[in-house]
Amino acid sequence: MDQKLLDHLKQITDEEQAILDGKHTIDPTLYNLENSMTIDSKKLLEHGKLIQIRPHTRFVHFPKHNHNYVEVIYMCSGHTVHIINDVRINLRAGELLFLNQNAIQEIYPAGYDDVAVNFIILPEFFDTPLMMLGSEDSMLRTFLIDCLKKGNQNISYLHFKVADILPIQNLVENLIWTLQYGLPNKRSVNQTTMGLLFLHLTNHIDKIELGRDHLEQGLMFSVFQYIEENYRDGSLSALSEKLGYDLSWMSRMIKKQTKKNYKELLQEKRLKQAAYLLSETSLSITDISLHVGYNNFSYFYRIFKNKFGVSPNQYRNS
Repeated sequence: MDQKLLDHLKQITDEEQAILDGKHTIDPTLYNLENSMTIDSKKLLEHGKLIQIRPHTRFVHFPKHNHNYVEVIYMCSGHTVHIINDVRINLRAGELLFLNQNAIQEIYPAGYDDVAVNFIILPEFFDTPLMMLGSEDSMLRTFLIDCLKKGNQNISYLHFKVADILPIQNLVENLIWTLQYGLPNKRSVNQTTMGLLFLHLTNHIDKIELGRDHLEQGLMFSVFQYIEENYRDGSLSALSEKLGYDLSWMSRMIKKQTKKNYKELLQEKRLKQAAYLLSETSLSITDISLHVGYNNFSYFYRIFKNKFGVSPNQYRNS
C-alpha cells in the first residue's frame, strides 16, 4: 500500500486516544449499541451515501454485534482476529473479509500497526457492480452477489486470501484512496471499481474460505466453479473424484442446496452460454450447439425452445 495513505490511516483517532487514555471499552453511542447488538448504518454513513470507509478501531475488544448493511474489511497491515458466527478468522495484510447482515462478529484488540479499513456499504450499492459482471450469466457470480446483496442465510461471510493478487490489491487501494480523499464523480468511480474488483474475485474462487462450519456451502462453490470451467463435458463422477467425495453423497448435497440435480445445473449453464453466444457472436447455431456440449442438434433446438420459448434462430433475431 502507498506509504502516504498507510501513514494517514495509522493516525490515532479520537476514539482510540480515549481508549489509550484509560477507557477500556468502545463507546456504544457511536455505533447504536446502547440497547442493541446491531450497528446502524445511519450512525456511520452520511445521509445520501451508499458507501463510506472508516479505520478499524484498535486497542480494544469489540463485543459481539451484527450490521444492517454489508461490511467489507481490508487489512492494510498487520493482522486482526475475528470471531464470525463462532468461527475464528485471522485476517492478514492484503486479505478481504465480506460480512453480510447475518454475520455475528466479535473482534479482538489490535495493535498500532494492525491497520484495517472498514467499508460500510448499503446493498443497493452493488446494483452497478452486478450489471458490470456482464450479460453472460454465471451461477457462481450470482451466488457470490446473493451472499452480499440479498443476505444469504447460509453464508454470512466470505474471506478472500488475495494478498498475492496484485490487481485486486490495486483496486482496493484505489477504492480507499477515492473514498478517503473525496475525488470528483466518486460514486460512479467507486461502483465501477467495485465491479472490477468482483470480476477479479470471481476469477480466484480458490482463494475463498467460508469457515469450517460451512462444508455444504463450500462444496457448492466448488460445484459452480467446476460447471463454469467444464460445462462442455464436465461430469458429476469426474467432479466427485476430483474433490474426493462419494458420488451419491455429492448428488444429494447438490439437490439439497439448489433444489436441482447436477444435470439440471449443467444444462442451465449450457443454455445460458448458448444464449450469450447467440447474442454476442456470429457463430453458427451448429457451432454454438457443439461449443456448449450438445452433439445432437435436434435435442439442442428442443431444450433451447423449452427454456426460452423461442428457437435459437428466433432468439438471435429478436
